[in-house]
Amino acid sequence: MSEVALRVALALAMLAAVIVILGVFPAAVRIVCLGVMVAATVAVAPARKAVGGGWWFVLVAGVLLSIGGAIVAQPSVSLGGLMALIGGFVVVVGAALGLPSEE
Repeated sequence: MSEVALRVALALAMLAAVIVILGVFPAAVRIVCLGVMVAATVAVAPARKAVGGGWWFVLVAGVLLSIGGAIVAQPSVSLGGLMALIGGFVVVVGAALGLPSEE
């Protein structure tokens, strides 16, 4: 994966996570954003070995927590929202750690 493609995928994951965190858009938009986070995570998986792998596992944990939060939000809005919020922050951190440094 090229460095530009890695940056774009991680930026899309961060943008989608911020949209989920803010929660100002309808549920359909937030579900699409969850899909974008999953797609970006899968797309950058090959790069985890080249850049160091720890950031990718943080990214995966954040995505899974966000998805879990969306599922839990159906019966329990408060707990699900909190899980999605924390998951979104973890996605942003993981994506930021995965951005290639300019050496």
